[in-house]
Amino acid sequence: MKSATSKAAALCAMIALVWAGTIGALQTSQAPTVKRNVVLKQDMTIPGREAVMVVVGIPPGGAEGRHSHNAEVFAFVEQGTLTLETEGKPTETLKAGDHFYAAPGQIHHGKNDGSAPVKLLVVFVAEKGKPLTTPAP
Repeated sequence: MKSATSKAAALCAMIALVWAGTIGALQTSQAPTVKRNVVLKQDMTIPGREAVMVVVGIPPGGAEGRHSHNAEVFAFVEQGTLTLETEGKPTETLKAGDHFYAAPGQIHHGKNDGSAPVKLLVVFVAEKGKPLTTPAP
């Protein structure tokens, strides 16, 4: 009887360890979430275009993923350090005070490899009625 109780206790302990390890792995494997806050969306005097102003926050370890826009993109790094990969260009490291431009359809990917949050102020001159962002393979 004593050995059956010991085996049951060992089995319960093993299940608890596997469960705790699985939960820990799930918690650490989720990438930090990039936050986008549209602060202004305004029709422009340019036919078929609208201006969209967005504040983008990328936490440490966060990444936007490869994407493009149906827009001209003008971005300013307000805080942090951004690693920017843009199709056809060398990878750039941009810090507070730096800026970048992305042409319509140009695939790019921003990520925060640092330990402090990245904050971008972005203005899009976008095609009205089209999705602002399109994921890229």
